Amino acid sequence: MAELEFDKLSMDPAAQELLKKAQAEGVETIFDRAKAMKPCPIGIEGACCRICAQGPCRVPPPKKKEGETTEEKKQRMGLCGATAETIVARNFARMVAAGSASHSDHSRGVAKLFIEVANGRTQGYQIKDVAKLRRVARDWDVPITEGEGEDAKPRSPEDIAKELGPKILAEFGQQDGEINYVRRAPKKRQEIWRKQGVVPRGVDIEVVELMYRTHMGVDQDYHNLIKQSTRCALADGWSGSMISTDLQDILFGCPTPVAGEINLGVLKEDHVNVVMHGHEPLLPEMLFVAAQEPELIEYAKSKGAKGIQLAGMCCSANEVLMRHGVPVAGNYLHQELAVITGAVDALVVDVQCEMQALENVAQCYHTKIITTDDRAKMPKATHIPFDDHHALDVARQVLREAIDNYPNRRAPVLIPKESSPTIVGFSYETIQYLLGGSIRGSYYTLNDNVIGGRVRGVAGVVGCNNCRTTQDSSHLTLIKELLKNDIIVLSTGCAAMAAGKYGLLTPESASKYCGEGLAEVCETVGIPPVLHMGACVDNSRILMAATACVKAGGLGTDISDLPAAGAAPEWMSEKAIAIGQYFVASGVYTLFGVNWPTTGSEILTEYLFKGIEEEYGGKWDFEADPEMMAKKMIAHIDLKRKALGIDKARERVLMDMEMRRQLEAAAGEEH
Repeated sequence: MAELEFDKLSMDPAAQELLKKAQAEGVETIFDRAKAMKPCPIGIEGACCRICAQGPCRVPPPKKKEGETTEEKKQRMGLCGATAETIVARNFARMVAAGSASHSDHSRGVAKLFIEVANGRTQGYQIKDVAKLRRVARDWDVPITEGEGEDAKPRSPEDIAKELGPKILAEFGQQDGEINYVRRAPKKRQEIWRKQGVVPRGVDIEVVELMYRTHMGVDQDYHNLIKQSTRCALADGWSGSMISTDLQDILFGCPTPVAGEINLGVLKEDHVNVVMHGHEPLLPEMLFVAAQEPELIEYAKSKGAKGIQLAGMCCSANEVLMRHGVPVAGNYLHQELAVITGAVDALVVDVQCEMQALENVAQCYHTKIITTDDRAKMPKATHIPFDDHHALDVARQVLREAIDNYPNRRAPVLIPKESSPTIVGFSYETIQYLLGGSIRGSYYTLNDNVIGGRVRGVAGVVGCNNCRTTQDSSHLTLIKELLKNDIIVLSTGCAAMAAGKYGLLTPESASKYCGEGLAEVCETVGIPPVLHMGACVDNSRILMAATACVKAGGLGTDISDLPAAGAAPEWMSEKAIAIGQYFVASGVYTLFGVNWPTTGSEILTEYLFKGIEEEYGGKWDFEADPEMMAKKMIAHIDLKRKALGIDKARERVLMDMEMRRQLEAAAGEEH
């Protein structure tokens, strides 16, 4: 293995410490592989086509000169004549389709669980948030009372859920019409989508049609491919992901502010350590319940441990952190490092973002990798299939496997000391409540501070880690620059975890990192300047928060009018492209870092970075430098402030008694 410069791989001291341990013990990680394997220069631009057996066809970039010859143009086509625009658009579209499918199939599973819970056919689950159940039922035209007038009585949660569940599940296979949550968007945004012909009909049909269009010899118009990509992405953002967030809140509880800890220091050497890794919280919810059972705790003690320590990894971590305060071991690039501590007795995975290399790393230690979803197996892992009808029993079985493995520890245990406190759980409903209480709750207070200039704007900073950058560095640099300029940050996924690892998810951080105006607002409300809104599937919460700002008034009539921008500075997965596309189509200026997958076509990239804004009011951009990314976001926010007429700072005047008398006299004259 080549020597690694640890501080260039991750800015996290805990990660650096474990990377040194891995190298000393001869254990290969993703960072070693990244150094040995460079990205394909054609593939990284999206200009390699392998959708038929005549290829792969690689389309080189155009020569930087006038008058390209006919022969040179031919060399910039695939064997079938597909142009760079077609090839790159197909590859972009397939990323959107895969990303939309991942979140939407997650959502389908939650919808099926919801129906089973409503009918009393599951173990351990219940409807925890009846208030949200009733709100969601109204959105789906499901009555929450029976009878009329004075005789009307509230329906039971189970009766509401029995009617609501099948309606929601049917939207996945719906073939015509419009997805239901389109009605949640601002009216102007709905009109834009209908004018462009991109309102999704259902969830599955948009993914299937997009994949079909990318087949060899079907859709060969890049603009048309991006149009269907938009419709598919909207099916994810305004249906699949939004449904998942709503139903998980109903079943597991709508998040409210809760304290937690994050980083590898949350592991305990004298406990059975179980790390829950993935993106679906169905089993983690039950692991949380089972880990508190006295019988299992005593069983752990019988093996020499003092107890059971649960910790999360990736977005399964975000889910149980924001509902129960379960500590988080880290984000995406921490998964191998957790095993390298030598203290993880079981790493339990469900779906999405699990490296297959985990099973190789685990063989160097005692850690047992347990897969739980039939859609996501690993050849060398132990498979314990999750079954929601016996969910608590499955959780108990998983924990017993971990406890039985505790005595098998053989490598020296090294748990870094680093962990940071966090305050998380800011659903859009919670933000509304914090701004005005249960009676007066509204986003008007936030809007008023934006209009008054205390808050310059709002930024969404989301997305993954990427081993082609220094872990967390781009997230932190960008977020700190935004906070310094009075821009409040909404965050999800691995980006939110990065903020947590460096202390930005506490109210106390506002005075340290924020401009004077934002610091004052955070101190008054008692919130962190970075609001942790959940897992990557919960980006729909940011859409709802943006919509609530529009409906509160004073900041325009559409999401595209808001002084807001979004970014994924360390993105790496296809889900990120799907998320970005539905934000762009919702009217948001959206920047990605690391690299950009359409640079193989200047024409297509120009359309995504500029032309698409004329149709949707939002657009893509790419910027690898996080400081420049912040400057671009701030410039866009200032441009939107100017368009709203709120670009000039308003002087705050303390009124004396004489000024008050004059004001009252003037008001009296008007009447």
